[in-house]
Amino acid sequence: MGQVLFIVWRESVEALLVVGILNAWMNQNPAGAAGKRYLWAGVALGLLAAVGLAVALFAASSLMAGAQDIFQTVMVFTAAALIVHMVLWMREHGRTLKKELEAGLRENASNANWWGVTLLAAIAIAREGSETVVFLYGMLVEADGSTLTSMSFAAIIGLGLAFLTFYLLQLGGKYLSWRLFFRITEIMLLLLGASLFLSGVEKLISMDILPALVDPLWDSSALLDDMSPAGGVVASLTGYRAHPALMSLIAYALFWATICALFQWRNRKQTLAV
Repeated sequence: MGQVLFIVWRESVEALLVVGILNAWMNQNPAGAAGKRYLWAGVALGLLAAVGLAVALFAASSLMAGAQDIFQTVMVFTAAALIVHMVLWMREHGRTLKKELEAGLRENASNANWWGVTLLAAIAIAREGSETVVFLYGMLVEADGSTLTSMSFAAIIGLGLAFLTFYLLQLGGKYLSWRLFFRITEIMLLLLGASLFLSGVEKLISMDILPALVDPLWDSSALLDDMSPAGGVVASLTGYRAHPALMSLIAYALFWATICALFQWRNRKQTLAV
């Protein structure tokens, strides 16, 4: 359940960040009081959009009963791609997010038009909620009653930790800074993305679309068995395998090589923009 707890925690903190910035500005500026109801309407719309996506995904899965494995594999790769995009987006916009949001709020206040706040809040919540749905889709599809109960419990803990983390972050870096939070969770997200990507590759191998090449390449179960409780958590969060196939190892290396290339491209882009 480590994946569920981490994803709900991280995505909820991001959503709280956006809503918190908007709400704080409205509290500090008399003109912002009129926009409060538009803000919370946007939050509600965002939650509805995320729920709608979940329903649509499960409906699509039911319609593709004969191609469940392919559909789930596409969803796993989509989730891995979204994680990478999220990390790159936050690296690019994280430092200026507060200024950008507050500039938009000042414009809305001067025009007495708060529908932009509704749209902004709705997009922020829908984005984080939709990413959560996509990330956890594969687990939800395969979950039985007891597993769903455990996942729900993990999600509740993750949401509670998100509120606690946001509170600590709001103390101005006394206990936890935004920079440290994003750097640590960035690494954890990329490890999770690698794990999801590897799961997709293993699904392709199981469908005989990709060759395993050598399977297994080694056996490290004596050190850490990925079928044990502790090993299962490490495997789900990092992509660790006690009995990896050679193709899986190649795919894992290609994922990190792609990440390094994307980060170098982003750094060059920022350097040229200065």
